[in-house]
Amino acid sequence: MSLESAIALVDSLVFSTTGKHLSNLQVSVLQAVWHGKKYLAIAQEYGYTEGHIKDIAYHLWKLLSERLNEKVTKNNLKSVVSRLSSAENILTCNPNFIGRETAIEHLDNLVNQGHKIIVIQGEGGIGKTTLAQHYLNQQASEFILELLMAKTTQNITLAESIVEEWLKKDFQEEPAREFGITLARLKRHLETHKVGILIDNLEPALDREGKFIASQQNYIELLRILADPKVQSTTLITSRDRLCEPDINPVHFRLPGLSIESWTAYFKNSQIDANLSIIESLHKIYGGNAKAMKIIGGVIQEDFAGDSQAYWQIYQKDPLLETNLKHLVASQFDRLQTLDHEAYKLLCRLGSYRYQDISYLNQASVVNLLWDSEPNIGQLRSVQSLQNRSLLECKRGHYWLHPVIQAEAIFRLKEQGEWEITNRRIAEFWTNSIAKVTTVTDALMALEAYYHYLEIGSFSAAGKVILKSYDNQWGQFLSLGSILYRMGLIQPILSAINQIIDKIDCQSDCAELYNILGDVYWILGKINLAIDCQTQTIQVARKCWHDYTFVNKHTQYYLKMLEVDSRLSIGLYNIDLWELLAACDRLQTVIELTENTQHYRWGQKATICLALIQSYLGEKDKALSLAERCYQELINNPLAGRFAYFLQILGQTYVNLNQFDRATSLFEKTLAFSQENNYSQVKGKVLTGQAEIYQKKQSFELALSHHFAAIEVLENIGAKCDLAQAYYQLGLTLKLMGEYGKSATHLEKAIVLFTEMQAPKQVDKVLIVSTQ
Repeated sequence: MSLESAIALVDSLVFSTTGKHLSNLQVSVLQAVWHGKKYLAIAQEYGYTEGHIKDIAYHLWKLLSERLNEKVTKNNLKSVVSRLSSAENILTCNPNFIGRETAIEHLDNLVNQGHKIIVIQGEGGIGKTTLAQHYLNQQASEFILELLMAKTTQNITLAESIVEEWLKKDFQEEPAREFGITLARLKRHLETHKVGILIDNLEPALDREGKFIASQQNYIELLRILADPKVQSTTLITSRDRLCEPDINPVHFRLPGLSIESWTAYFKNSQIDANLSIIESLHKIYGGNAKAMKIIGGVIQEDFAGDSQAYWQIYQKDPLLETNLKHLVASQFDRLQTLDHEAYKLLCRLGSYRYQDISYLNQASVVNLLWDSEPNIGQLRSVQSLQNRSLLECKRGHYWLHPVIQAEAIFRLKEQGEWEITNRRIAEFWTNSIAKVTTVTDALMALEAYYHYLEIGSFSAAGKVILKSYDNQWGQFLSLGSILYRMGLIQPILSAINQIIDKIDCQSDCAELYNILGDVYWILGKINLAIDCQTQTIQVARKCWHDYTFVNKHTQYYLKMLEVDSRLSIGLYNIDLWELLAACDRLQTVIELTENTQHYRWGQKATICLALIQSYLGEKDKALSLAERCYQELINNPLAGRFAYFLQILGQTYVNLNQFDRATSLFEKTLAFSQENNYSQVKGKVLTGQAEIYQKKQSFELALSHHFAAIEVLENIGAKCDLAQAYYQLGLTLKLMGEYGKSATHLEKAIVLFTEMQAPKQVDKVLIVSTQ
């Protein structure tokens, strides 16, 4: 530092202590000592005796020593003042984020060199996450995407689920049903938006060689996208372990501990009377660890009234003084257990929250864990106690645990035998906190309960979380599982059901889970798997009916509903496979099972589908008779919107019968409902139907605009079968226009999709058209 800066700093210290500024002679002595002159030379230069200069210097060094809590002499003046200046600068920049100027400069250099993925590596508590969050927040990003990895390997969120949530929640786009297409959509957004991405705590997903474990290979595909030179995003990964995937080859930055200057600045900002020699000792013991610094500061503030010397008198004599962060955390837990048992109890229980899909807690979710404590004031005091000791992180009303703290909390909670009851309490809290599911966040919060039941092996309770019904944006009382896949969150519900489906005791619940799983596979274009699931539902539901000694009316209704719904679903699947006669048989069975019963709504849906099949088979009179009956039953029904999917099927039937006015009326009604309630699949199918009307009327330009609009919608949600049908109809329109080359291109796209679906009859249908 410059001499002028040094004098200004010393003057401010003296003035803050005595209320007086440096005298001219004191400034002269400082200047001379700074340049390495001896006291005799200083005396001769300024016309004083050597003894007088020594007295002036002695009083100044004594004043500075008392002010800084360390011995200052002529020999160490320059180093002490320079170090103090560094700490002062750190403190002035940002009192809550100190000592990482060099690290930020290094990250800037890496980003400027074109690196898209940077791994910040270091031990727990060193400050990796804090640095990454701070750095990304300081960039000119439109927003930041965060992925908080699970603390244990078995609870890691799938890459597919993460990308789905980012697309849905942050880019307002429906994810596709295939991961590759979903990644392509994410890449398009990252090429046009400047986004910061944080993947925190990666090591649970890595094996001992630093590669992704077998079950998490899709993270490699995600990182390939994030590493692409065309994307405008910067991805920071924090990890204790090195990432050694050769296909990714990220740049690594080993984060060092904070400097002694940073520790000094932090203690000063915390109004701790800190002796420099004590800080140096602690800094050496803990290697400059940021979390250790905050924990020690909290202990000194809370337990020793800010007196570092009183703290040191106890701990410097302790031969078991811990020398790493894990032991420091353990000792802090021990101390808290002695001083504040209620706060200790809360801290251990807080370890059970996952801090993943829902990464922050509100105050209600924190105090929820003090179910056996004094309400209100007592509970809030426990929360404050943890904050004061830097054991509970808090920012703008959001609470969370540092990973090192969480690991110790989990260990102790299991040791105390409270692991199961705490997870149950948390699961109940998440379930009770959601009354209506209208957003992605609502759905993910409701699903949190599932993971806590799964953690304690309560598979039946986990299944009931998926099956719990909620009011929602579609005006239907749907299960959480159905809501999730309608919202486009396919992977979370697919993974959740498959983890428990073979472990559930309640067979009726198992039947309903198979029913949901069948629809999920249908959406993904895996129709044969979907049929298998619905067949399982039918078998299990019928077995339950026969095995139960006593079946009440509600259970009777429920089991019958599952059977008819699964039969209806298989009929729909058969139509998509173009197995029309098999579909007829399935649908006719549904009609017979529901006639004159409470399940007549399923019969109406089956009749609508049957009318569509008859129109495809050329049985126009039968088709029209069925369609007219359904139309009269539904058109003035105030609940008709709930039949949106089947209303567009009815509209398609009228298109096949050349009843264009009736078809147009139905399509307009259904389109309005789908747009109002974000039902993208129905919207895409309606646009295809409208395009076909314009095609048959030879209004080709209008037909093409509707075809392309339909394809865009259906591509966005990855509705494979509906997309194949859209390409097929576009190919037909182009052929009628004489655009044979373009027609062949789009018909081939339809063939590829139908082939992937294992729908050979659909392929044959397209081939016949393409060769005519």
